[in-house]
Amino acid sequence: MRDVEVIARRAEDLGRDPNYRERFDVAVARALAPMPVLAELCLPLVRVGGRLLAQKTEAEDLDSARHAIEVLGGLLAGAAAAPSGARLKGTVVIVEKIRPTPDTYPRRPGVPARKPLGAPQL
Repeated sequence: MRDVEVIARRAEDLGRDPNYRERFDVAVARALAPMPVLAELCLPLVRVGGRLLAQKTEAEDLDSARHAIEVLGGLLAGAAAAPSGARLKGTVVIVEKIRPTPDTYPRRPGVPARKPLGAPQL
């Protein structure tokens, strides 16, 4: 394949690198983490006008991820059924990138998983 680059770096580091931050039309992720964590790892890489497509299970609580997605510059656009050979019931969550991700994100490696962005404190 031409014009393909494989990069072995943590998403938290890559999302802060100006060579990669907000440069991609689409980020695609398998079910690697809860949606708030996945959004923090992926949305900093997506340009405004691009999308995050996240493979999740039907059990994923998208309402709990809405705040994190919005903080990171995204808009939860919906979910589409996406069964596969590995699972009969799968979902692809679609997040539109509507504004730049604040410079404070992603946080240091390991922090998104230990302290996921949650609902705002009242």
